[in-house]
Amino acid sequence: MSVVASAPGKVVLSGEYAVLDGAPAICMAVNRRAVATVGDSPDGRCRVSTPGREFRDGEKFRIVEAVCGSRPELTIELDTRAFAEDGAKLGVGSSAALTVALVAALGGDAFVDALAAHRRLQSGSGSSVDVATSAHGGLIEYRMGDASVTRLEWPADLAIRFIWTGTSTCTKARLDRLSGSGGRASRSELRRAAGDMADAWRSGDAAGILAAYVPYVAVLRQFSVDHNLDIFDAGHEALTDGAERAGLVYKPAGAGGGDIGTLLGPDAGELDAFISGNAGLVHTVLDCELDRVGVILEQS
Repeated sequence: MSVVASAPGKVVLSGEYAVLDGAPAICMAVNRRAVATVGDSPDGRCRVSTPGREFRDGEKFRIVEAVCGSRPELTIELDTRAFAEDGAKLGVGSSAALTVALVAALGGDAFVDALAAHRRLQSGSGSSVDVATSAHGGLIEYRMGDASVTRLEWPADLAIRFIWTGTSTCTKARLDRLSGSGGRASRSELRRAAGDMADAWRSGDAAGILAAYVPYVAVLRQFSVDHNLDIFDAGHEALTDGAERAGLVYKPAGAGGGDIGTLLGPDAGELDAFISGNAGLVHTVLDCELDRVGVILEQS
């Protein structure tokens, strides 16, 4: 008998980088789900398979060992095909979602145990906002210090689209660069701006959220320059400028420098019109939406 668990991916809406300094991050789960299937081994050996092409050599075993501490005598299938386009990762939290799903399939605590496992996998770097989002689902406010999660409701009259740059990026490389860059004024300003964004998201007022993004994105841009992070590379800068001229909001999601960005506005038709009018800047509009459900056991 096999046990099957799945967990959603994530998109960071605000608080990227600043969450490492104690600021709140706002993150949403998206309905691209990682699936872990666990069953008995026919020969007492650990057998791990991956139906997709997203994993580098050895990565599948590092995930298993981070969760289990060793290679268990089980057959394990790790499926993150929904997190990739043409074999390239989208940057919506595949390793975190897979860690959460595998922990759940093995009977562990899908939040607490997955947090510990994912920190082992990343050698202690990162905030684990992706793990919290995959475990809980929906729209959340997350604080790294005590790993606290507060559920939020998606505001009425707020539309969103997800745009993939066509370029995968490495979050850890940017975190390493940040750790070696020292403190700049924009780092504390980003922490303050992230707090303002969280206040706006908590209010549930779409107009207030969109207005709060204007100074937030400006601070994020300066933070990127000051710390040599290239957050707005890979086409993000042009889309940010274009959206601002159109009265909309666009920003890179998470570490930036590639992966995906979010386009927000009061009306879905306006977003689609912007995308159509800027086809030369838009690589791919992802077919995904808010997933209100976190980790689930699909079969046991």
